[in-house]
Amino acid sequence: MPKQTDRERLTDLESRRRKLDDEVETARRALRGKYAAVVSELAVETLTEREFRDLLGHAIRAGGVPALAALKALPALPR
Repeated sequence: MPKQTDRERLTDLESRRRKLDDEVETARRALRGKYAAVVSELAVETLTEREFRDLLGHAIRAGGVPALAALKALPALPR
């Protein structure tokens, strides 16, 4: 196989990068779709849209484990 020129190699690498970018985006959308399905099972109607967005935003920013630990540390609500 003849050796590729620098230009051919660059073209090949850029093509592979675009394919990987597409794969990453597809995987990201699939994961978000799974999480969206979980949300449809939760009683989110008790929150305003702003509360819901803020809650998710802060939880994502903090990270799953720290956010969960902080929420579990809250006192239980009376029934």
